[in-house]
Amino acid sequence: MLQKILNNKIRVLQFLFLVALLVLVRAFENELFYDPFLDFFKKDFAKLRLPSFNSTQLFLGLFFRYTLNTAISLGIIYVLFKDVTMVKFAFALYYFSFMILMAAFFYIVYYANENSNWILFYVRRFLIQPIFVLLFVPGFYYQKQNK
Repeated sequence: MLQKILNNKIRVLQFLFLVALLVLVRAFENELFYDPFLDFFKKDFAKLRLPSFNSTQLFLGLFFRYTLNTAISLGIIYVLFKDVTMVKFAFALYYFSFMILMAAFFYIVYYANENSNWILFYVRRFLIQPIFVLLFVPGFYYQKQNK
């Protein structure tokens, strides 16, 4: 019994540590990543023109941030469920989503009209924020309960 309580305390500490890492990624986003859209979306961006940017640096910055968030999120999923199969499945979903979102992001930036800033805002939000972990954890929990 004591061992079970101790194991759960360790899991809670691991979970809190990983959540703190997600917070740190967000807190230091200006220093860690190249993203001219950070300031752009803090303004009233609906009618503004997109800022100038370096496509390669922007792609690498988004890729780096998405990868960091994904690694931490996969750690959260592993700590919560202790199931490598779930982590592998989540990994596949994350990178399938990354390819779709990145293609949509650059399509909107280069080919969509100027009234697409809200769509760009939401596509970018999925790229830079760990939103998928908020979707996957309840889904995996539900799946595990129904096995």
